[in-house]
Amino acid sequence: MSSGSGDDKPLAKVNGHASAPTISKADDRAMDAADSKVHMAPVGVSIRNGPVDQDRMDIDSSVIGQAKRKSRASIDQSINYKDESSDDEAPLAKRSKTQHKQPDSDSDDEPIAKKNGARLPPSAKNTDMDVDSDDDEPLGKIAAKKANIEKAAAKEAKIIRAGTKAKKPAAKKAVKDESSDDEPLAKPTKRQANGTAAKKTNGVKKEESDSDVPIAKRAKKAPAAKPAAKPAAKAATKAAPKGKVATAKKSVKEESKDITDEDDEEEEYKWWEESAKKEDDSIKWTTLEHNGVIFPEEYQRLPKDVKLLYDGTPVELDIEAEEAATFFGFMLNSTVNVENPTFQKNFFRDFKEILDRTGGAKDKNGKKVDIKEFEKLDFSQLWAYKDAQTKAKNARSSAEKKAEKAERDKRDAPYLYCKWDGRKEKVGNPRVEIPGLFRGRGDHPKTGCIKKRVLPEQITINIGKEAKVPEPPAGHKWKAVQHDNKATWLAMWQENINGHYKYVMLAANSTVKGKADFKKFEKARELKKYIDRIRADYTKDLKSEVMADRQRATAMYLIDKFALRAGNEKDTENEAETVGCCSLKYEHVTLREPNTVIFDFLGKDSIRFYNEFTVDRQVFKNLKMFKKPPKEDGDDIFDRLTTTQLNKHLSSYMPGLTAKVFRTYNASYTMSKLLQELKVTNTTVHEKVKLYNDCNRQVAILCNHKRTVGASHEQQMKKLVEQIKGLRYQKWRTKMMMLDLDPKLKKKKGAAFFELDEDLTEEWVKSHQEFLVEEQKSKINKKFEKDNEKRVADGEKPLPVSELKERLKAASELEAKFKKENKTKKVEAEGKGPSVEKLEAALGKLDQRIKTLELQSADREGNKEVALGTSKINYIDPRLTVVFSAKFNVPIEKFFSKTLREKFKWAIESVGNDSTWEF
Repeated sequence: MSSGSGDDKPLAKVNGHASAPTISKADDRAMDAADSKVHMAPVGVSIRNGPVDQDRMDIDSSVIGQAKRKSRASIDQSINYKDESSDDEAPLAKRSKTQHKQPDSDSDDEPIAKKNGARLPPSAKNTDMDVDSDDDEPLGKIAAKKANIEKAAAKEAKIIRAGTKAKKPAAKKAVKDESSDDEPLAKPTKRQANGTAAKKTNGVKKEESDSDVPIAKRAKKAPAAKPAAKPAAKAATKAAPKGKVATAKKSVKEESKDITDEDDEEEEYKWWEESAKKEDDSIKWTTLEHNGVIFPEEYQRLPKDVKLLYDGTPVELDIEAEEAATFFGFMLNSTVNVENPTFQKNFFRDFKEILDRTGGAKDKNGKKVDIKEFEKLDFSQLWAYKDAQTKAKNARSSAEKKAEKAERDKRDAPYLYCKWDGRKEKVGNPRVEIPGLFRGRGDHPKTGCIKKRVLPEQITINIGKEAKVPEPPAGHKWKAVQHDNKATWLAMWQENINGHYKYVMLAANSTVKGKADFKKFEKARELKKYIDRIRADYTKDLKSEVMADRQRATAMYLIDKFALRAGNEKDTENEAETVGCCSLKYEHVTLREPNTVIFDFLGKDSIRFYNEFTVDRQVFKNLKMFKKPPKEDGDDIFDRLTTTQLNKHLSSYMPGLTAKVFRTYNASYTMSKLLQELKVTNTTVHEKVKLYNDCNRQVAILCNHKRTVGASHEQQMKKLVEQIKGLRYQKWRTKMMMLDLDPKLKKKKGAAFFELDEDLTEEWVKSHQEFLVEEQKSKINKKFEKDNEKRVADGEKPLPVSELKERLKAASELEAKFKKENKTKKVEAEGKGPSVEKLEAALGKLDQRIKTLELQSADREGNKEVALGTSKINYIDPRLTVVFSAKFNVPIEKFFSKTLREKFKWAIESVGNDSTWEF
């Protein structure tokens, strides 16, 4: 697919059907004449504001396409991949059309999901913009909110340009976008003359170049900045309000090699306090030292009495074949995998290949056993051995577990840090991937394939020229050693399943990663100056007579308004056809009059994207035109547009601007405006946190950041409800204790004050009492075990069982007390020197605890369908969160975990307690 095609030549011809190069006025008039008289829904909002539930869904048609493996745990979704034995092996665009076209209905008139019978996301009306909102038209409210924010953005852009025009600042060098949360939108074929490096995906270099990693690092800059760092650091520390910013303490690691036993007291490198002047940022480092990678432990052979059986016969295997057998045998509990025919077929094929290469299987007499059928393999002895090993490991004392962890930490310590331009930097994950069985996601065609052990001969080391090259394991050598200071990876290898490259990179809190985040958000801030022009231009081009311009404008509208990703081409032979805006196919888009567009496709990470958007009537007409016959399933919607062309057009407005910057800009700018509207009030910390989360939720809704409702959400909500009911029961008991001390209170406060809440039924009360008794027993047992472990560690004799029995009497007394209360309907006052005043104070504390849990419950329920973490971590400038923390005097720990505080230390310290900082 060429990125330089002219307007008269289609860019994609899957089925040979393409849009005309121009749109005649007659065609436009015909579309206008067909305009519906029906009142249009509010424009620019999602009707279905939520993800598809994580239940299995019907994806037999090519509407959803194929899914690719997600690097984390496999999620049980029935996503279809190509089957080599069927016509599904063809790319999506070339598959048979009969399976999802209905002869009696127009595909534009019926949503794809309805044809498939798939479950839809919940309506937007079920996701509140504000918890206390009683607005009967949430779609209208969202649309109005978005419109007001866009008007404010346009006004602000004009003001910014007017100010910068008078100052005439020097032209800035293009700043690369180094977001680790989105895939690159355009892959440059070579390094640019201005020194910018090619882009990366999730911190991983693209495969075209060994140094194609875009994490910026100023060369030779750190030493010059050190003298000025001390006073600046003191000022930042002094400015921080008490209890606001809790920066992570510097951990002291075990002494190891040169990298870890030096500079424990070295001065912290605060790159964000340096001058904004940049050197050639394609040079990432001048000196680099590290100790290589951590290999998995060598395989230990099974005991002689543990064998793989074939047709009832125990077989002897070579060590490599035996290890492969354990891959399957050790996961017999994962029935979703081991009972999958594709999983079994792929494993058996690879297992047979290893058997053939290593001499096959033999019985106890040395006679060869020809293993031909998977069904005759019996892994039960392997699983029984693994299960026993796991139980024995879990049964160890905490002291033994701590000792093992300490030993492991000591062994790993030399690999956890590197020396980067003389500074100690944390390595992200220095471990080489362990061998095992590839699981993939859904019905991946390669699920069950054997992931081979990675050897040193497959690993390339990247290190400084003057540094000592790490020693490979004895008897081995590295594939290569290179000194590429334009790359930020330390080691690299290629895995055998999909041929993907794996990298050892620096940690998220490292200097290079921090600079990448900083540049990403600064680029989004720069977009503020041009956003009005960009929106005005693409709005105008929505009616362009040139098809390529009209398609580009429509794509920009969808990317800007609905946060669609631009999309890239995929290897459809082995990966899911995950798509974005520019790569949408005919079958991914359904149109419903008068202005609703339904999208249904596999998005990033093979997550099904289903949403219904209300769009401007012109956009609706354009999409209808882009789907005009003879186009059919498999044809591109935007057949005269590529991601590369789109980004090239965007860079004409602002150096380095790409489509994905809009997601960061829209999220950060929206959050900024919402925070500016907030008034500081004298409320509790929990209420302030919920206020922040409400703003974050609005950002997620306005920017369409979705997530699948977690499988554990319902259980977590039930647990919260039970906790609240438990506190209300405790509150009732406290009131009854007051009545026990002063019976006259019943007349003074009224009988209703002492009544048990209606939903706390007699059955629930008895169940809760049993829970409290069991809970106390569990606490007593755990405390007893912990005390004995400590005594043993100190060389003392363990406590006798009689001591445990004595302690458990407290639980028996509690049980007897509850029985008496249920019988008499009275509660005796508890505690030392109980009084009505003390009990009233206790009621106040219980009320506060109940209120806090109710806030948490409402917050969690409101956020179940929106990805607050996605917005907060990847798209909202972290400095805005720091500003909220300072403005409302809420500890930053309430918003950022320790890991995130380390990752965003540059934001926390650069803003300090300045509550006036603006995005």
